Amino acid sequence: MRFLFYAVVGWVLSVACLQAAVLPEHVAVIVNKSDSASREIGRYYQNKRKIPDENMIRIEFPQTGVMGSHLFTLLREQIVAQTPEQVQFYVLAWSKPYKVACMSVTSAMTFGFDRAYCADDCSPTKASAYFNSNSSSPYRDFNIRPTMLLAGGSVEQIKAMIDRGVQSDGAFPKGTAYLVSTSDQARNVRARVYAQVAAVFGQRIGMEIVEADALTNREDVLFYFTGRASVEALDTNRYLPGAIADHLTSLGGVLFDSQQMSILRWLDAGVTASYGAVTEPCAFPQKFPHPGIVIDRYTRGESLIEAYWKSVAWPGQGVFVGEPMAAPFNTKRVR
Repeated sequence: MRFLFYAVVGWVLSVACLQAAVLPEHVAVIVNKSDSASREIGRYYQNKRKIPDENMIRIEFPQTGVMGSHLFTLLREQIVAQTPEQVQFYVLAWSKPYKVACMSVTSAMTFGFDRAYCADDCSPTKASAYFNSNSSSPYRDFNIRPTMLLAGGSVEQIKAMIDRGVQSDGAFPKGTAYLVSTSDQARNVRARVYAQVAAVFGQRIGMEIVEADALTNREDVLFYFTGRASVEALDTNRYLPGAIADHLTSLGGVLFDSQQMSILRWLDAGVTASYGAVTEPCAFPQKFPHPGIVIDRYTRGESLIEAYWKSVAWPGQGVFVGEPMAAPFNTKRVR
C-alpha cells in the first residue's frame, strides 16, 4: 500500500485551478473557557483574522495533554451544535489536549473519534477522503472540517506564529524548499520521492536536496522536510513567514515531555506550521505529509490548512499545529 505515497507526484499536475484562500467566515475558533491562555489566543486570532463573532465557540474542559474519547465526544457534540453551516475548518486555540486516546486532537475533531484512524501495531489506518482533493469546501463535500491547533510553549510564541501567518499572505516569497535526506534509514523514507518532487516543481520554486542530518545557516527556508528523531541547528536558519517544516519520527506530535523532539521546536525557531505523530506510526510515509503535494498546493494559492491537510493520506495519528489561514501565494483574500 506504500505505492500511493511514492506514485502520487505523477498526477498532482493534472488537477484543476485552485480556489481562493480560506476566508474568515469559513473558520470557527474553539476556545477553552477554563484556560486563560486559550481565551487570550482566541481573542488574538479573532482580531488578526477578523473571525466573525458567531464563529467563536467557547466550551469548558480540564487542561490535560491527553483527553479520553468519551469526554471528547461529548465536547465535540457541543461544538458541532454551535457551528454555523458555512464553517469549513476548525481552529483550536490551545496547546492541551493534543491527543484524544489513540488519535490526535486535530484528526479527532475533524473526523470524530474513530478507532479506525488508530493503529495498535504497525498497520494501516483509515484513509482521509480529503487527501489531495480539489475541494475548497470539505464540510460540504466530505462532511468533515479539517482542524489545526494554535499551540506553543507560551502565549507570546503562539502570537508570533499567528503574526507570521498573517504577514505571509500574498507575499509570494522567494524561498527555497529543502528536502533533507538523513543517515537515519528508518525515518528517511520520504527521501525516495525527493528527486521526483524536485524534477516536477523545481522550475516553480527554489528546490534543494540536501544529504545531511541537519540543515544549517540557510536564509530562505520556506519548506523543510526531513526524517530524524531530533533535528539539530534549527535556530541557525531563517524561516520565511508562512514556512512549513516537519521531521518524520514516531512521537514528534507529543507536544510536551516527549522522548523525541516536539514539533513545537520548529515553531519556536520561526516556522509557521508543523506536523507530527502522537502515537507510533511505524514510518508509514502515508501517515506524514507528502512534500510534493504540500509544495504544489501551497504555491498554487491554497491556504496552509488546505495544502498541509491534503498532503497526508492517513492523518489519524498526526497533529497539525500552525497558523491555518496563511496563504503566501494567494492575493484574493480581503484583509
